[in-house]
Amino acid sequence: MASAFAARLIVMAKEPRAGAVKRRLANGIGAAAAARFYRTTLRHTLMRLGADLRWQTYLAVAPDASVTAACWPSWPRIPCLPQGEGDLGQRMQRLFDLVPPGPSIIVGSDIPAITAGHIAEAFKCLGQADAVFGPAEDGGYWLVGLRSCPRRLAPFNGVPWSSDRALAVTRQNLSGRKTRLATRLRDVDTAEDFKTQRRFAERLVLPR
Repeated sequence: MASAFAARLIVMAKEPRAGAVKRRLANGIGAAAAARFYRTTLRHTLMRLGADLRWQTYLAVAPDASVTAACWPSWPRIPCLPQGEGDLGQRMQRLFDLVPPGPSIIVGSDIPAITAGHIAEAFKCLGQADAVFGPAEDGGYWLVGLRSCPRRLAPFNGVPWSSDRALAVTRQNLSGRKTRLATRLRDVDTAEDFKTQRRFAERLVLPR
């Protein structure tokens, strides 16, 4: 059993149904191919990260009613949690507050290049800062981590999600706190993203 202050990793995911996930990507490669890409990337993400004993991994799912659905990859070591209601910031804050005290990181489930090394690097950054971010190419972030100091920070108020200012505003909300940046990675939101990330994504799934 993990200790009270062990590192926690939370992977956020939506129920992987065609038409419900990766809609911008679906516009370019089709809804079925986009959902297949999403399911496969999620499965690979959990395989890569969930077996690592340096942290406890959780899968946080949406909608909440799907938490017991058979669609989710299942491993005994990865508990499944509901994300709850609200915008992205409200849901992330709820998850940070839900897990036991200690350094915690949240990542998405649509980053083909993600590895356990990236997560280990981010936890190392949290040893020297109050928060860590994995910057994305579009001005957002693919990873956010917080540590208790002594209570969990709340940096997500007023963040313009899905904009090129998401990272900047979140860091502004942490004014006076020490933040660090981890490796820059790219998620796959569009067909163009899929093309540029092809060396990672095509070994997972190709559109037909």
